[in-house]
Amino acid sequence: MRFRMPLTALAVLAIIASGAIAQTPPMTRDTGAPVGDNQNSKTAGADGPVLLEDFNLIEKLARFDRERVPERVVHARGTGAGGVFVASTDLSQYTRASLFAAPGKETPVFVRFSTVMNFRGSPEAARDPRGFAVKFYTDQGNWDMVGNNLPVFFIRDAIKFPDFVHANKPSPVTNVQDPNRAFDFFSHQPESTHMLTMLYTDTYGMPKSYRTMDGHGVHAFRLVNKDGKVVFAKFHWKAQAGLHGMTAAETKAADTNYATRDLYGAIKAGDFPKWDLMIQTLTAEQVAHLPYDGFDDTKTWNGVPETKIGTMTLNKVPDNYFQATEEAAFCPCVMVPGIEPSPDKMMQGRLFSYADTQRYRIGANYLQLPVNRPLTPVNNNNVDGPMNLVPRTGDINYEPTEAPGTPAQQTEYRYSQYAVSGLTQQTRIGKEDNFREAGEFYRGLGKVEQDHLILNLAADIGQVGDVRIRQTMVSFFYRADHDYGTRLAKLVNVDIAAASQVADR
Repeated sequence: MRFRMPLTALAVLAIIASGAIAQTPPMTRDTGAPVGDNQNSKTAGADGPVLLEDFNLIEKLARFDRERVPERVVHARGTGAGGVFVASTDLSQYTRASLFAAPGKETPVFVRFSTVMNFRGSPEAARDPRGFAVKFYTDQGNWDMVGNNLPVFFIRDAIKFPDFVHANKPSPVTNVQDPNRAFDFFSHQPESTHMLTMLYTDTYGMPKSYRTMDGHGVHAFRLVNKDGKVVFAKFHWKAQAGLHGMTAAETKAADTNYATRDLYGAIKAGDFPKWDLMIQTLTAEQVAHLPYDGFDDTKTWNGVPETKIGTMTLNKVPDNYFQATEEAAFCPCVMVPGIEPSPDKMMQGRLFSYADTQRYRIGANYLQLPVNRPLTPVNNNNVDGPMNLVPRTGDINYEPTEAPGTPAQQTEYRYSQYAVSGLTQQTRIGKEDNFREAGEFYRGLGKVEQDHLILNLAADIGQVGDVRIRQTMVSFFYRADHDYGTRLAKLVNVDIAAASQVADR
C-alpha cells in the first residue's frame, strides 16, 4: 500500500490558485460574519470555562436546539415533489379559475404525499389512507387541493375529527395504537363502513408506490364562472401507471422508506410520474335529486361521468427536505376565484382547522415561506408577526383611506351568492345511506381481493376484546353485503345471527 504525504498549506493554496481545485465559499454565521474555528470552543485558558462571548458556539447550539418544528398532528410522515400541471380542456363554462382557461396552459405544482396517523419517522408501509395534497401556483394566487388516495372519508362532520384522530392515535396510557380504541369509535360511526371497506383492501389500503395510487379531492367544490353561474364538482387524480397495491406479506417485507425511494428513484431516472385530472360536475338541482346527500364525504358520485381536464407530471426532487416537504403547508381554504367550498360539513371545518394548525406549527407568516409563497404579488394590510420576511414600505396599513397607490378591491372577485333558509340546527344529515356503496364496492372486487380484504379486516377487528364492538362492526358489514358480514363474523368469533339482529335495528 502506498502512502501519500499530506500537502502543506502553501501547496494547497497554490493548487487552489491554479484552479485545479474549486474554491469553496467561506463558512459564516447566520449574520454573515466569517467563522475562524468551527471545531474548538473559546475558553478562559487551557483549563478554564467556556466563554459566553463565543458567539459562534452560542448561535450554533441555539439554532440546533430549535431545528425541529412541531410535527403535524396528522400526515406527519410525508414526501414531496415538484412538477407541472398542463390543462387539456377549457373549463371557462364552469369556472373563472385561470389555470383551466385554455388547453396547454401550464401551472407549477408542489405535491406532498403522506400517511395519516403515525409520526414523522414511521414506516411508510402502514395500513392508512395516503394524503395527496397538491399546491397549484396559479397566476391568480395559490390553490391547494388537499385530498387522499381514497374518494371518501370515515366521518361526515368535522366536529368528530379530533375524536376520530384520538381513537386511532396511540393510547394516552400505553402510547401504543390499539384496535380496541379504534373500533370502539367506528362502532358508533356506521358511515365509516365504506371507507373501512376500501382501506382494508390491498389496492387502496396499501399502495405499492405513490406513483401507483390515485388522488381525490374527496369533497364537492362549488365552481363559479365569470357570469356567476354555479355547478358543483369533484376532482380525481387518475394515475397513468394504474392502481397497484401490496399484500400483507409484501407489506411486512417492505423497506421503511419504500415509497419515497420509489418516487425519487423514478424522478431521478427520468421516469416522471403522471396523473390525469378528472372532473365530475352536477348542478345544484341534480345534487338535490340524488338518492343520498351529494355533499356527504362518505359517498362518491357513482355513475356521474368523468372528464379529463389536464395532466400533472412530477419531475423535481426537492433540494432540501425540510424547506420543501416539512415547511409545505396546505389548506382547503387556499382557493382562487372560481373555486369555492360546498356545504360539506367536513370540508367546512377543514377550512379553518388546516390553516390554523400551520400557524401554530410554523408561524403566522407561513405563507411567506418559499414553498408556500404564491407567484403573484401579495398586497394587503397584514403586518408584523414572527418571521415576517417580505419587505414592506409606506405608512398606510389600513383601509379605507384617501392615500394614493393603496391596493384596490376588485368587486368582480366577490364570493358567489347563494340562498340559505331554515332554522340553525345541530342535526345529522337527512339521507345517511351508510351501507349501500360499501356493499357495491365489495361486490365489485375480484375473489382474491375480497379474500384479502376480509383477512386484513379480521386481523384488526379480531383483536378487539369487547364482543359487543365486534358484533356491531360485523353488523355494519353485514348490512353492506350479507356474504361480506357472514365471512367476517366467522373469523372474528361473532355469531352471525346475533349480528344480523343488530343490523336489523
